[in-house]
Amino acid sequence: MADDAHAQTTLRLTDEEAGRIEADALVVAATKTDGTVALADGHGLPEEAATHLNEALGALGAEAGAEETVRLTGVPGVAAPLVVVVGMPKAGPATRVERLRRAAGVAARALAGRSSAVFALGQSGVDEASAVAEGAALGAYTFREHHGVGKVESAKAGLGEAVVTGVGADEAEDATASALAVIDAVRYARDLVNSPPNQLYPETFAGSVETRAAGLPVEVEVWDAERLEQEGCGGILGVGQGSGRPPRLVTLRYTPEGASRHLALVGKGITFDSGGLCIKPGAAMITMKMDMAGAAACAAGVLAIAQLGLPVQVTAYLCLAENMTGDLAQRPGDIVTMRGGRTVEIINTDAEGRLVMADGLALATEQQPDAIVDVATLTGACIIALGERTMGVMGNDDELRDTVTRLGNEVGDTAWSLPMPEEIRPTLDTPVADLKHTGERSAGAMVAATFLQEFVGKKGEGEDAADIPWTHIDIAGPAFNEKAPWGYHPKGGTGAAVRTLVALAREYSA
Repeated sequence: MADDAHAQTTLRLTDEEAGRIEADALVVAATKTDGTVALADGHGLPEEAATHLNEALGALGAEAGAEETVRLTGVPGVAAPLVVVVGMPKAGPATRVERLRRAAGVAARALAGRSSAVFALGQSGVDEASAVAEGAALGAYTFREHHGVGKVESAKAGLGEAVVTGVGADEAEDATASALAVIDAVRYARDLVNSPPNQLYPETFAGSVETRAAGLPVEVEVWDAERLEQEGCGGILGVGQGSGRPPRLVTLRYTPEGASRHLALVGKGITFDSGGLCIKPGAAMITMKMDMAGAAACAAGVLAIAQLGLPVQVTAYLCLAENMTGDLAQRPGDIVTMRGGRTVEIINTDAEGRLVMADGLALATEQQPDAIVDVATLTGACIIALGERTMGVMGNDDELRDTVTRLGNEVGDTAWSLPMPEEIRPTLDTPVADLKHTGERSAGAMVAATFLQEFVGKKGEGEDAADIPWTHIDIAGPAFNEKAPWGYHPKGGTGAAVRTLVALAREYSA
């Protein structure tokens, strides 16, 4: 394996003039207005360079499309030998910040194997420059840890360094550190999701988190199968009992001084999902190493929050199990006792995620936090409803649900709120247990969320008790990209919801 298998793009934010910086390439953006394609405003290039580039774009018939790049050499007034012009359409629902992020990602992918590039997409100020930095670093992401002798020499590394203009010297250091904390968290979540299931399973997932948290003000506690049984976590145990690799529950605690609010996170961590005895078709298993993306997002989110030093208490519960078909595998018709004592009749062993999450939500409730957010690749129904790029957001508190949806869209984790109609709950009734874990076939994403809500308790006691605000984020679609890379999203794990969790922590700490 090459020594640089883990190497990722480094960042430098600066207020230097883009055209004067020596690098392998300079990246600028083009937009289309009234049928004319030209450089986006704010590029900062000398007039002779801008004129040359605009004339070239016209002669080449550029359209400034979302994934379009044009390469030009010998541009006057530019120190870099290569100029890459990336399309940045003005149309569409994406904000300007997100358009900058995506354009930077497209350009970074086009510059794979290059040592350095300067990004001058017209960004100004910390927020826009940070978005460009995110897009460049995440677009350049590669996962080459398992490349063998047949590929290790031929596969290109990502872009080596991204130099982003538009940030003053006084702000550059803090802005770079803040951007890198979030970028590194997304990269870590992607690495976990991309890892093969023969190497990433509950025990090794827990070990990875312990290693990653070393040196940060985060306490990590791991419960093995014996402890899970002692603690009455029948959901996690039931799902994991068909595997030779026992389940784990990992708790991360970040408790900074001065924190006045407490946020709890719960992540689904099915390290491989065969469907259990209700086995999936073979083709449907190919991507099931990604069924732990919710736990990956929660782990990475907490570590980023701690690295940033945000003054908000965060506790995360990673519910880790492998859903297999071994001799002791859970059966339809089984009844399991969850954390807190509620009993659940098993209907379909391929609806396992909500079972492990129920234990995590019950544990989170016991801590009486100000809010609970769970993240899970929970239902194919959410993909049917919202497609492959949009998170579904549901919950018992309109304000929290709408805040999570808003923040997701602001940071680039496209999100949409879904309802939880009251008529769904009766479909979970069963005569043999407190409830069953599946309901009517239609509205599957809302059915799963309604089941989860049953394990979110109240804060306070007696007449003053009120439901703990809770939001569920279904990332079944955007957590894993099976198709061609786009924007700053590679093929494979995307790190969905990490940035949303960090943004929520920022808002809670404000």
